[in-house]
Amino acid sequence: MNNIKHNEMLTLDRCITFLNEVGIQTLEGNVEDMSFLPGLLIENGTIVIDKTRLQYPGDLLHEAGHIAVVPSADRKYLMGKDVIKRKDREAEEIMAIAWSYAACIHLVIDPSFVFHEDGYRGGSNSIIDSCLNNEYLGMFMLQSVGMTIDKNAKPAVPDKRGYPHMTKWLRE
Repeated sequence: MNNIKHNEMLTLDRCITFLNEVGIQTLEGNVEDMSFLPGLLIENGTIVIDKTRLQYPGDLLHEAGHIAVVPSADRKYLMGKDVIKRKDREAEEIMAIAWSYAACIHLVIDPSFVFHEDGYRGGSNSIIDSCLNNEYLGMFMLQSVGMTIDKNAKPAVPDKRGYPHMTKWLRE
């Protein structure tokens, strides 16, 4: 069994409910050691979660971000390590980071749940600060594909909140 704390498991369960509600399918199953992130695997656009092998529950939101930012026609083809080999991988990675930050804010979860100290090549705090200050490049990329809006755009859009509020959780 892993070292996940009870409160992290409760937060994980909230994330799973949220993902299923917005259209990102999840299921529990066995994930072999060869997965990119321990305890998580993407199969045909569905996230398989192995709670016994999961090291960082917040990784789920980041993996969901990869699915969310891929064009809808491509989602069902996402498989395991093939996600890493996509031609738009770098752009999708940056958008997935911004998406997962927005998901944390939406769920009222501390962003360090996703951006833990053992991830993101030591840049977790910089990512959190950049997203908090609406300076993260991924935010602009999410705007460009219609998933969020710029709250400082002129003319202002009435009754619309900008990033980290998402107008769409899934890319069309």
